[in-house]
Amino acid sequence: MAKATKKQALGRGLSALLKESSHVISATDKNADKVVGSIIEIGLDLIDVNPYQPRTYFDEEALVELANSIKELGVIQPITVRKLDGNKSAIVFYAENKASMNHFKTLIFELTEKMDLEICYVTSVKDDPMLSSKNLKIQSFYIGDGTARTKFFLTLKARILIMDMPDIGKFHIKRSKIYPVHYIYVFHSMFSIHSYLREGAIDNYDTIFCVGEHHVNEIRETEKVYKLKPKKLILYGFPRLDTLIQQRQFLSQKNIESKKLILITPSYGDNNLLEICGVKLIDLLLKSNFKVLLRPHFKILKESKKLIETINENFGNNPDFILENGVISSELLELSACMISDWSGISLEYAFTFERSVIFIDVPKKILNPNSDKISTEPIEISLRYKVGHVINPSKIEEIPNLITSLNKNEKNSEKIRDICSKTVYNVGKSSIVGAEYIQQLNKELSLNN
Repeated sequence: MAKATKKQALGRGLSALLKESSHVISATDKNADKVVGSIIEIGLDLIDVNPYQPRTYFDEEALVELANSIKELGVIQPITVRKLDGNKSAIVFYAENKASMNHFKTLIFELTEKMDLEICYVTSVKDDPMLSSKNLKIQSFYIGDGTARTKFFLTLKARILIMDMPDIGKFHIKRSKIYPVHYIYVFHSMFSIHSYLREGAIDNYDTIFCVGEHHVNEIRETEKVYKLKPKKLILYGFPRLDTLIQQRQFLSQKNIESKKLILITPSYGDNNLLEICGVKLIDLLLKSNFKVLLRPHFKILKESKKLIETINENFGNNPDFILENGVISSELLELSACMISDWSGISLEYAFTFERSVIFIDVPKKILNPNSDKISTEPIEISLRYKVGHVINPSKIEEIPNLITSLNKNEKNSEKIRDICSKTVYNVGKSSIVGAEYIQQLNKELSLNN
């Protein structure tokens, strides 16, 4: 009977890959974790599942087959793990959409460049520019917006998480179940919150970075009405505004193709200006010799695709029409003659940065919190409308071309709007410094407690 031959393993073994080195470095050797290409014995209890793993489904039969293969043949390819840097995982930023980065970047700059801290940046945006950042103090991950994101939040191990996404603890986004993370909410709008956010949207945060006194007042009143535990409120400001003001200093006023640029920035919902009179308004402005840039809310792009298709069919080939699905550049904001909005938060950014009036189309305000009337504080998006702009009924939009001309001739508007801004927003020009100092101090305190 022929002698049985030993079954050969596929590919090269570990010895071939590592060239039979007699200096196999173990976990007990000095500086073993700093040597590349070495074997280190690590206890299974010291290995964590990658919380940023985008793959969430694994075929059970394939896993069993793999396990049996390892039992029979051993490990053919070395298993690699990465030693986590405790400093980089201590402070985590999460970006829900493209706009999030606009509210984080100056804060991240202060933390990493000025304070020399390391952070972790997690995003649901595939083309987030932070994913290709060369800043060695930033560890970036893409997790999408599905089950991987849900798992990330549930298993997060960090000291601090900063994000601009509300409703944590209410829907698919939950607080970590394995670690006492401190959650910080950063506003993505200067607007008041008790009507445009759902009830309880920020109740499960530990610290709130407030834009102005209106946020402090309405949060404290909400805590009193609903008998909530008081949160830490930081007199922060609005970094996006600071960035725009700084960028404006380097821009020069000029015309685009000898035409005046008008920005249209609708909010979302069934009654936004785009749904009610958008096509008519765009047509009116183009026929009045204006150049038009339309920047729909990202939810309109997702939920009102037929309307967007109609607009593209009517105006897509017009060289004086631009459909912007991202963030409007600072240069285009500066070059614009006027902004037309309804209830979009960008309206105050525009008014305060460029000290220009905004034309508001008087459509019904979207109310996400039906119990908002329990809070007596008047939302600033209502109280400031007539102070920083003009309100027009949708049935009278034909008056808008003449109104734009008259607004541009009124030189007193700038001084008035500048004064309103200083009374509305905290720490204009230095909000990120204030925020970074708080995060730095909080990180120190939490590290001592843990």
